[in-house]
Amino acid sequence: MDINIRNEEEKDYKIVEEIAREAFWNLYFPGCHEHFVINKMRKHKDFIKELTFVIEVDGNIEGAIFYTHSKIVCDDKEYKTISFGPVFISPKYHRKGLGRKLITYSINKAKEMGYNAILTLGYSYHYEPYGFLGGKNYNISMIDGKFYKGLLVLPLYKGALDNISGYVVFSDVFDCNDEEVNEFDKNFPYKEKCFQESQIEFEKASSMIDE
Repeated sequence: MDINIRNEEEKDYKIVEEIAREAFWNLYFPGCHEHFVINKMRKHKDFIKELTFVIEVDGNIEGAIFYTHSKIVCDDKEYKTISFGPVFISPKYHRKGLGRKLITYSINKAKEMGYNAILTLGYSYHYEPYGFLGGKNYNISMIDGKFYKGLLVLPLYKGALDNISGYVVFSDVFDCNDEEVNEFDKNFPYKEKCFQESQIEFEKASSMIDE
């Protein structure tokens, strides 16, 4: 496989949204929101264009990663961080190492650009190999003050989060409702919304407290 990673360009928008839709459809709940969020994200103030990459296999886009600004809030202080998501690979290329290449590449670029830490939400076993640890290790919680196993933190240099604690605030670009997503989804071929086992796993993982 000839693999290439580069910044997303305007000509890529539609195919990237199509791949995201295919990758996330029925994964966490019936249907998905990710392709709509991506479309909205590109015009949002929190979007980090320089850290948004596509991965090509033999000249064809087969995945992407998106970054936005986030922050840690403690009392009246705010500390700037960044977050990635959605990140996805075409289902036909799952378990071939493409996601790892894409995430590793973007983390290294974030370090080069001088960012201090990445916060993300996901399954710990996906991201621990990159050095992410649960927020509890850094005394960083969700806005409700609870430490969830799905909140993952990666300082980008030694001491980046020393003496910093609080709760994380992700970009409001992720806020969306079913009505606007359904309207946007009319731009794509029909896909059936249905239940699958991964939705139960996601629901359990989302509420799991880090004891």
